[in-house]
Amino acid sequence: MDISLRYPSGEAFIFPVNPEEISIRRDKQFETFNLLPLGEVDVPQQERVREIAFSSFFPKIHDDRYCQCGGESNHPEPQAAMNRLTALMNSKTPVRLIISDTAVNVLTFLTSHNSTFKGGEPGDTYFDVTFRTYREMKVKTAGTQGPSARPDPKPVPKVYTVKTGDTLWAIAKLLLGDGGKWRTLYEKNKSVIGPDPNRIRPGQKLVLP
Repeated sequence: MDISLRYPSGEAFIFPVNPEEISIRRDKQFETFNLLPLGEVDVPQQERVREIAFSSFFPKIHDDRYCQCGGESNHPEPQAAMNRLTALMNSKTPVRLIISDTAVNVLTFLTSHNSTFKGGEPGDTYFDVTFRTYREMKVKTAGTQGPSARPDPKPVPKVYTVKTGDTLWAIAKLLLGDGGKWRTLYEKNKSVIGPDPNRIRPGQKLVLP
């Protein structure tokens, strides 16, 4: 299982260490009306916005035994990773949260995150995060018909532009759902990448299979 964020720009961030558990909260939303003969009446509405929460840590040193980020070259520095979460929490643009091997592939806002530093583990940063699924707001005005405009959820592109720190394994894991498909990705783009699949360069445009 991998937990990753995909930004509207196509940039991806993979949490390096899987949490022990992930909590997903679903509630039924009710609207209350006060009817004089009956008193208060609850009328069921749509499903309430879900909350997705988990705890993990950003290790200072990469360890292939438990790190999921596709190699040491993609390992995030703990303080930089926490700064990224802070910026995401302050952003007004939703980001897609993807948890492989589950049905979670949704636009979300990061609503809170807390960090903890433990004695005896210098450099490691522990954190708790809570995401709330994004719900588009539809507003109808007089004289208009049809659905209101909504932001583009940015589907997976057919062409991916390589960024600094990318590897074929990480790209295949994020966009194809299986890091083992890196070889298929390489064969389709061998003329662009060259004879060595480990030497992809920022700016190269890879066609997805």
